[in-house]
Amino acid sequence: MTRADGPSIRWWVPGDWNGFFGLFTNVVLNVIVLTGLCLGVIKLPDGIVFGRILPALGIALPIGNLYYAYLAYRLAKKEGRDDVTAMPYGPSVPHMFIVVFVIMLPAYLRTHDAVLAWQMGLAWAFIIGVIVLIGAFVGPFVRRMTPRAAMLGTLAGISIAFISMRPAFQMWEVPWIAFLSFGIVLISWTANVRLPGGVPGGLAAVLVGTVIAWIATVFGWTDVVNGAQVSASFADFGLHLPRPSAHVISGLVDIAPLLVTAIPLGIYNFTEGMNNVESAAAAGDEYNLRQILLADGIGAVVGSVLGSPFPPAVYIGHPGWKAVGGRIGYSLATGLVIAAVCFLGLTALLLAVVPLVAILPILLYIGLVIGAQAFQAVPSKHAPAVVLALIPNIAAWGQTQIDGALSAAGTSAAQLGMGKLMAAGVVYRGMELLGGGAVLAGLMLGAIATFIINREFNKAAAYALAAAVLSFFGFIHGVQLAWAASPTVALGYALLGVICLAVAWREERMATSPPLPVKA
Repeated sequence: MTRADGPSIRWWVPGDWNGFFGLFTNVVLNVIVLTGLCLGVIKLPDGIVFGRILPALGIALPIGNLYYAYLAYRLAKKEGRDDVTAMPYGPSVPHMFIVVFVIMLPAYLRTHDAVLAWQMGLAWAFIIGVIVLIGAFVGPFVRRMTPRAAMLGTLAGISIAFISMRPAFQMWEVPWIAFLSFGIVLISWTANVRLPGGVPGGLAAVLVGTVIAWIATVFGWTDVVNGAQVSASFADFGLHLPRPSAHVISGLVDIAPLLVTAIPLGIYNFTEGMNNVESAAAAGDEYNLRQILLADGIGAVVGSVLGSPFPPAVYIGHPGWKAVGGRIGYSLATGLVIAAVCFLGLTALLLAVVPLVAILPILLYIGLVIGAQAFQAVPSKHAPAVVLALIPNIAAWGQTQIDGALSAAGTSAAQLGMGKLMAAGVVYRGMELLGGGAVLAGLMLGAIATFIINREFNKAAAYALAAAVLSFFGFIHGVQLAWAASPTVALGYALLGVICLAVAWREERMATSPPLPVKA
C-alpha cells in the first residue's frame, strides 16, 4: 500500500528474516565467546557474568539496534523509500579480546582478584565510550590527520596476535571437528557459496560442529561436550535484570594505564564508524555520522555503568545485509532477542550445548579478515607501514606467553634475570619495551612510516616527536606511566624526528634552488 507522498514503510519484510538470522547469529556467537572468556580466562564468578555483565549487555546492545532501526525508519520516511537498511550493531570484536587479554587478564594475573580485573574492564569501557562521544564531534579532523595504514595496521596486529593465535592453537587440538566448521566458514564467507536452504554460513558451521561433537561424545570418542554441563547450565536460567553500581568508579581510580589502549581504540572506534557510514552511503543509505557515533558511545557508557566491560559498535556489513533483503526489522528483532538471551541467562545453556571448537573457526576467520583488511584497504606501497604497525602487538602477545610460562613455573622474568633470558635467545627487555602500549605504539610507528613513504617528512617528524613525548611519559614503550619512563626510546624517536626534519629541509631547498647552468 502506498501513500501519495511515497510508499508505506513497513517495519518487517520477508528479507528481514535473512538479515535477522545472519546478524543475530553473529551477535549471539560473540556474546557466547565473551561469556566464555569471562568464565574461562578471567575466572569471574557466575554471579557477575550472568547477573551483571550479560544483563548490562541486554541493555547496551539493544540501544544501538533499536536506535538504528528508528534511524532507518526515519530515513525511509524522509526520502519516501522502502529499501532503506538499518545499520548493524553488536559487541566490538577487537575490543572484546583486548579488554580481556590486555586489560583484565594482566590485572587478574597480577592481583589474582577477578573482581578487580572486572572493575578495570568497566573503567576501560567507560573511557572508550567517552572517547567515542567526543569523536562524534572531532572524528573528521582526527581521521584527516591519521593515515589509514597506521590505524588499520595496529588493528591488524591486534587481530593476528590476540584474536587469531589462540583460536588457531585450540583448533589444532581438535582438528577433526574444527576443520569441518572452518571449511564451511571459508566456503560460505570467502567464496560466497550459497549453502543449501540459504542457511547462514556462521550458523551452519556452528550446527555442523555441534552435531558432530555430540555424536562423537555419545560414542565415547571425545569429551569436548558434557551432558552434565547442560543440566548444570539450567541453574543460571532465570530473570537477571541490570542494575547500576559504583564498580566502574572503583576501576577509574587507577585510570592512567587504561588510557594507553583506550585512547587509540576509542579513536579507532569512531574512525571505523565513519568508514561504515560511508559504506552505507555508497549503498544508497545516507546516515548522519554524529547520530551513529552517539549511539556507539552511549551504548559503551551505559553498559559499563550497568556492569559490562564490552563496548558495542556499529558493525561492518551494511551493504551485505541490504543485498540479502534486510531492511528495518532485522535490526529491531536482533536487539530484542539478544536482550531476552541476556536477561534470561540462556548463554550458559548455549555454552554447554555448543562446543568451543565449533566457534573457534569463526574467531579465526574474524582475525584473518581484520588482518587482511589492513593490506587490502591501503595503497600497496604502504604495506611496509602496515607490517611495522602490527609488530608492537606481536611483541606484547609474545611477552604474555613468556610471562604465563614463567608464572606456571613459579618464577618471573625479573626473578630469573635478563641475562639468563638473553643467553637462551629471549630478548625480553626489548620485547617488553616494544610491546608497551602496543596499540598506540603501532599507530605512531605506522604513521611515521606512511608519511616517510609518501615523502611527507615534516608530518613524519611531527609523529616522531609526538612519539618521543609519549615514550618519555610511558604511554608507549613503557611498563608504567612515569616521568622519564623510557628516556632512551624517547631519545631515539626525537633523533628520528630530527632526521626527518633535516630531510624535509633538504628537499625544500632542492625544490626551490635555481637549476645549475648547462655548459655549452
